[in-house]
Amino acid sequence: MTSPSTRRPSRPGEAVVANFNVHAGIDGWGRPFDVVGACRALNADVLALEETWTPDGGPGLAAEVADALDYAVVEQALAYGRRALPHPGADHRWMRPLDWRGASHAIYLDSERPLGARTLGSPRYREAEPGSWGIAVLSRVPMRTVEIVQLGRLPRDRSRRAAIVVEVALGTGRLTVVATHMSHLSYGSPLHFVRLNRLLERRVGDHPAVLVGDMNLWGPPVTTFFRRWHRALRQRTWPAWRPHSQVDHILVRGDLRVLDAEVLPMAGSDHRPVRARLALGQVEPAVSAGEP
Repeated sequence: MTSPSTRRPSRPGEAVVANFNVHAGIDGWGRPFDVVGACRALNADVLALEETWTPDGGPGLAAEVADALDYAVVEQALAYGRRALPHPGADHRWMRPLDWRGASHAIYLDSERPLGARTLGSPRYREAEPGSWGIAVLSRVPMRTVEIVQLGRLPRDRSRRAAIVVEVALGTGRLTVVATHMSHLSYGSPLHFVRLNRLLERRVGDHPAVLVGDMNLWGPPVTTFFRRWHRALRQRTWPAWRPHSQVDHILVRGDLRVLDAEVLPMAGSDHRPVRARLALGQVEPAVSAGEP
């Protein structure tokens, strides 16, 4: 596999597609990291981002990456809330153990479900920056069509869910790129998996397509929901500092060949970025470093 700094430019009929859950550009303590630098290292033609953040009044992370790296961008807000400032007690860890259950977590989403009184009354919440949380697709190749597919909200989820479907020109052909961020199994995410699969069967058909995103689900059950899709890579992505599971996926279908695929090192988020170099042609087996 080639490194970000040495990868040759994509040839006609090829594209590098990447995915990165950026955790609103901060770690679990609220400390910012270099999202633009992490996205630059991916050197992707089409890049999907989950947990983007746009503060009230903007600009947001996706727009900053697009401006810095010369992408066109499509973004969809999924929830509103607050992004915390850096915690004064931050240490070498990415976050405090089990901190997502406490009142000092770094991202608060309260537009779809109210937060508890303890959290709302905490200084960390009151001082946090208000804004929106969502998904985005950034592209350096021409986008021919763009569609936002609303999947709705599950009763226990703090976010609505959606998919961004774009069709890009790839040499003399076309490639459909679908980006999404699924909820958790315990919240009822199979309902959304089934809904999205049915829609894509109608929307994509037998055309070359790639489905990317943080699925919050391991590879085998993901391919159970998306039976006509193949995994481009099988490597662990979460948690980024010591990954034991793959929840960030690149799936392909149709006349599309996987030339190489990889998980990149930890880049600031709790998820590792993933990318694949694809070409119009026959699908190849997934790149594997051991089944997560």
